[in-house]
Amino acid sequence: MNTFDVIVIGSGPGGYVAAIRCAQLGFKTAIIEKYSTLGGTCLNVGCIPSKALLDSSEHFYNAVHNFENLGIEIQQPKANLNRMVQRKNEVVDQTTKGINYLMDKNKIVVYQGVGSFISEKQIAVKKSGGETEVLESKYFIIATGSKPVNLPFAPVDKERIITSTEALNLKEIPKHLIVIGGGVIGLELGSVYKRLGAEVTVIEYLDSLIPTMDGALSKELQRVLKKQGMKFSLSTKVTSIKRTGEEIEVHCEAKDGEKLSFQGDYCLVSVGRKPYIDGLGLENINLGVDEKGRIKVNANLQTQVPNIYAIGDVVEGPMLAHKAEEEGVFVAEILAGQKPHINYHLIPGVVYTWPEVSGVGYTEEQLKEKGKQYKVGQFPMRALGRARASGDIEGFVKILADKKTDEVLGVHIISARAADLIADAVTLMEYRASAEDIARMCHAHPTYSEALKEAALDATDKRAIHM
Repeated sequence: MNTFDVIVIGSGPGGYVAAIRCAQLGFKTAIIEKYSTLGGTCLNVGCIPSKALLDSSEHFYNAVHNFENLGIEIQQPKANLNRMVQRKNEVVDQTTKGINYLMDKNKIVVYQGVGSFISEKQIAVKKSGGETEVLESKYFIIATGSKPVNLPFAPVDKERIITSTEALNLKEIPKHLIVIGGGVIGLELGSVYKRLGAEVTVIEYLDSLIPTMDGALSKELQRVLKKQGMKFSLSTKVTSIKRTGEEIEVHCEAKDGEKLSFQGDYCLVSVGRKPYIDGLGLENINLGVDEKGRIKVNANLQTQVPNIYAIGDVVEGPMLAHKAEEEGVFVAEILAGQKPHINYHLIPGVVYTWPEVSGVGYTEEQLKEKGKQYKVGQFPMRALGRARASGDIEGFVKILADKKTDEVLGVHIISARAADLIADAVTLMEYRASAEDIARMCHAHPTYSEALKEAALDATDKRAIHM
């Protein structure tokens, strides 16, 4: 029997990062992955492939709509979806092979198969050929991720009624894509096909898009996406989805009771994700889950079985790759006797539409709910020279600061490269910067980041220079 110090179950961002950090700290480490490639949902059917398609579709959209204004004359461009998907697959292949390299570099033993606990110290790996190998370890880290939630009355057929996985591999551009769910996944994939020429309708049960983010971002994103041609039906409950040949009919009920229906040729169900714990054999080690199927852990991400830890989408918190990565490093360092920390309040959220959307810290709605006294600084991107030069004038930066101490409580951005700009805000908030601190820092000109400085100036006695 092969014996290890740490065995990680799942090779997504949380799992492979945890394995690497464990190996760096001197632990004899193994990782178990049920699929033939490493990287989990994020690298194979999530973050990376969706961004590849988003970039391809963005270039196409710009060629159709913006090149002429930039002084570039070309013949009418044509979207080659097959080539876009092929390029996406190439990016995924390169990225997953990079994980293989990192496993080899750090001397991490990789087992392909389904891991199922036999006891608190042993796990059986059932391989694709049917044979089973038993491994033993002092510690285990569960990092098996999540899978899409299905609607009970609308089973996914993976042909016309699809999840995000199938949406990454369509053979044709839909005529009318109906998206159920106005969250990150639905809006990103809806953007891909809208840019390529599809009609896209988003149906959302709540009264706003991206409901976990600041309300101002939601309103601005809806305005911009409407301008791009996307349609929305908010406060709308889906009651049934029916397929007849190549036609999909979605029946809904509005908040006021009005009956609605939408017809399309594809329907993307993106109503959230749930922890993936199938086949782990948790019952064999008396490891329970909460009402949402998440593994219960303490502040150190330790389960009720002391030598077993869990991270990422299988535990409480936002289902984000970077959150899982931080938790993977955290657990590895805990096992090594170190004292790491994670500030869950400062884990940024991002939506990769165009413009991009990002946020960290408190939203204005949360501050109002808490009764916190705060001030707001906001600056429009269209007032920046860099934004006008690139043509990316939509959006703004919004800073929320404590009314008495001036400490920055939240930063919310909708703009070009908002996903990159938010890292500056996270850094500043980790060190408890004030709006005045940001306002006093030199930002290169011309850049998008100048909007962060200007918003801070606006929060500090309304001192914005260019507004």
